[in-house]
Amino acid sequence: MDVGAAYGTGKAGVGIMTSCIRNPELIWRNLIPIIMAGVNGIYGLITSIILMGAIQAPGDDGYNKYSLYTGCAHLAAGLACGLSGLGSGMCIGIAGDASVRSCGAYEWERKKPTKGKMMGMGGKKKGGGGDKLFVTLVLIQVFAGNLALYGLITSIIISQQVFYCGE
Repeated sequence: MDVGAAYGTGKAGVGIMTSCIRNPELIWRNLIPIIMAGVNGIYGLITSIILMGAIQAPGDDGYNKYSLYTGCAHLAAGLACGLSGLGSGMCIGIAGDASVRSCGAYEWERKKPTKGKMMGMGGKKKGGGGDKLFVTLVLIQVFAGNLALYGLITSIIISQQVFYCGE
């Protein structure tokens, strides 16, 4: 799970740093992909805590109570959460990188003076496209993050499928 979070954080972080070379004031606004990627790591932690609580040690007689069925269910739960988190982290990173760069490029182009006009005399271009780009960035990040959330929910459901030997 942490591989997806790390990839998403790294990929989006590169986009943020590239974008903020020209527009340093956008750095706080563009941290959404980093935050969304970090949430994926928390989902893996939640799944591991649930699975660790369900593992039973062998009994006093030396026989194992933890069945193959339960072990396979826990493996499937970990894979469901981990692979969906990996996909989500990659999606967050790639889409976040592109979104952050496009927001930065838009702001850079908007602030450049137009030809034939002097700076300070109406040289800035008008338009509210930056806000629309930002809303799009947020929506993409939310839907990309939902992939990992679905994996968490699936892993919780799968982890409840247990069979203990000797009962």
